Amino acid sequence: MDFHFTAVFRRVPEGFIAFVEELPGANTQGKTIEEARANLQEAVALVLEANRTLAQESAAGQDVIREPLTVSA
Repeated sequence: MDFHFTAVFRRVPEGFIAFVEELPGANTQGKTIEEARANLQEAVALVLEANRTLAQESAAGQDVIREPLTVSA
């Protein structure tokens, strides 16, 4: 499954900071843009995994319906 996000990189004296516009909490940094890009991919995966876990824990024991959702922008 592919998701499409917007990565934003800003040069700072220490290298680059990076974040994803559509995903609050997915931010990182790197000495080079390549390092920041790789770190951002990892940050996105961690945020999505953490959000999924929190949602599942929050709904534990409740009558919920889970189904795939495809979003086209």
